[in-house]
Amino acid sequence: MTDNLDDLAINKLRDYVRIRSVHPNINYDECISYLRRYANDLGLQVQMFETVPKKPVLVMTWEGLEPELPSILLNSHMDVVPVFEESWTYSPFEARLVDGVIYGRGVQDMKSVAISYLEAVRRLKNRGIRLKRTVHLSFVPDEEKGGVLGMKTFVTSEHYNKLNVGFAFDEGLASPDDSFVVYNGERTIWHLKVICPGMSGHGSLLLPDNCGEKLRYMIDKFMDLRNESKKKLENDPELTIGDVTSVNLTVISGGIQNNVIPEKFTASFDLRLALSVNFAEFENTIKQWCAEAGSGVTYEFEQKDLFVPPTKVDNSNPYWVAFKEALDKMNIPIKVRTFPGGTDSRFIRLKGTLALGVTPLRHTRPGIHEHNENITTSAFLEGITVYEAVIQNVANV
Repeated sequence: MTDNLDDLAINKLRDYVRIRSVHPNINYDECISYLRRYANDLGLQVQMFETVPKKPVLVMTWEGLEPELPSILLNSHMDVVPVFEESWTYSPFEARLVDGVIYGRGVQDMKSVAISYLEAVRRLKNRGIRLKRTVHLSFVPDEEKGGVLGMKTFVTSEHYNKLNVGFAFDEGLASPDDSFVVYNGERTIWHLKVICPGMSGHGSLLLPDNCGEKLRYMIDKFMDLRNESKKKLENDPELTIGDVTSVNLTVISGGIQNNVIPEKFTASFDLRLALSVNFAEFENTIKQWCAEAGSGVTYEFEQKDLFVPPTKVDNSNPYWVAFKEALDKMNIPIKVRTFPGGTDSRFIRLKGTLALGVTPLRHTRPGIHEHNENITTSAFLEGITVYEAVIQNVANV
């Protein structure tokens, strides 16, 4: 029976990966149809919401014995990032299975996690298990474009409020070693554009009030900050990228031709602020850099996320206790980390809901967004077993 369920799970995952829910301009109809059939197969209630037109959110529900209690949410996103097909060994939407390895876009990020939830629910229901708390499984759009038209909008809706979510699971990253990496918080995203005006003129002159000099000053300041973070990581092997502020220069624009000094340069920076950063003090530092760089230098935010407190991972959080007990019984070590990028968890936590990011793949090199994204079937099947135990523990808190 177990072999049949394993084969079924692998085939379900491969079918899901074959759906080309790839940016840009995704049509989610095929995903929704697939998931509706899946819910019907498992005997789960289904609701579909469009808080944004053509950006559907599908929610499956397994009602608990005490549905008035806060529910458990198992969240995943349907969309995947673009591919460079010529760089793949196998077609990224073929879901080719070779020597126990499944290749495909989204197989790590995060279609395997979604199928792990669903197949864990199947196994619990097959055993006749009934859970105390209601379990919702949400499938959301556009996470790979920042979640603005997906989870960010959905959590502000009355539809979400009616789910009465008390605790949520979302994606994390695969772990290359014997442990599970659990993400209880995320750095804060600031996308910042610096504007450096100056005197325009002939490229042969050394005019005052030069936009290039101002731009260099600002870049130097941000790169100095970048080097500070690199040194922290080099000097402390216990730290990971999620523990420091990352700084990257991503766009420089300005100029019309080589012998004309432009009247303006702009530079965009991708900043991911560590949980330890005082936001007000940091923004004042940026203001000071602008003043020092020269006259007229300003900045503007293209994205400025709010600080979101991390989920507590101690005895004050009964969901964490239940989660950890499940993994302890399976002798699976846990590493708690701050997620280096951004996931839909931040919107859930912003609502005051406790959330953990867990991709249940051990002995798997993280390969999200890469060519030849892949997982082993053994790691995938173990993840289902893990979530089978975890869902039962957490939903019975």
